[in-house]
Amino acid sequence: MAKFRFSDLKSYAMVTLGLFIHAFAWTGFLIPSKIVGGGVSGIGTLIYFTTEIPVGITVFAINIVLLLAALKVLGARIGVNTIFGITVVSLFLWLQQMLIKEPLVNDQFMAALIGGLLAGGGLGIAFANGGNSGGTDIIALIITKYRNISMGRVILYFDIVIIASSYFIFKSIETIIYGYVTMAVLAYTIDMVLDGAKQSYQVMIFSKHNEQIGQKLVDEVGRGVTTLYGQGWYKQQNNVLLIIIRKKDKTRVMRIIKEVDPNSFMSIAKVSGVYGQNFEDIKI
Repeated sequence: MAKFRFSDLKSYAMVTLGLFIHAFAWTGFLIPSKIVGGGVSGIGTLIYFTTEIPVGITVFAINIVLLLAALKVLGARIGVNTIFGITVVSLFLWLQQMLIKEPLVNDQFMAALIGGLLAGGGLGIAFANGGNSGGTDIIALIITKYRNISMGRVILYFDIVIIASSYFIFKSIETIIYGYVTMAVLAYTIDMVLDGAKQSYQVMIFSKHNEQIGQKLVDEVGRGVTTLYGQGWYKQQNNVLLIIIRKKDKTRVMRIIKEVDPNSFMSIAKVSGVYGQNFEDIKI
């Protein structure tokens, strides 16, 4: 049985915060302003303005159906994080919609911008901490298992159709345009948040105490360290340590190096992408 760590608790707390912000974007800006975004929340908004069933209830019901289908088709690929995300976001949508009856801004365009920004930021926080809100992501996983098409494209097609469907309820082209504005801002914000969270650095360390530094980096940071053969210009041989780290590890790595060898020399460079074990999966 896997041991529950403090880092797991922190991750769930951050996922909960992200989904709270995401739900607030819908209940405080998009839904009361009659703006339909993408995903299952967009479907829930369409149903709400047709039947007055709260969005949170619809989102939960649709996700449960999708989850059961995915468990049958995908098996273990649907994990606890997805179930947690579905439950939390549905609960937040339901509770917040009961409390918020009027849009927090009167201008629809501003509501679309702010709603998209908050919704994307919230999802970005959740995704960066291993969370998942279910919805069209599950549909995309099922479809991509049988069809050679990217998940992003599947989700995009669904969102376009969902937002366009709002015309049949509101009879307004403006509503569709605001929905697409929300979709674009949301997608851009998610990318910005995730890119910031996934920023990586390549650190090269020149020191006479490489063995001690390398061992402490492995023990305390949990990243692999590589030793490169180095030959100084004037006689001395000085091997170089190479380590790839996340942005969040940078301060800790510098502290370790300074503690072991204050006279060490290091270079730190941002890298555009890191793929492989403990970093990003290679996706082509």
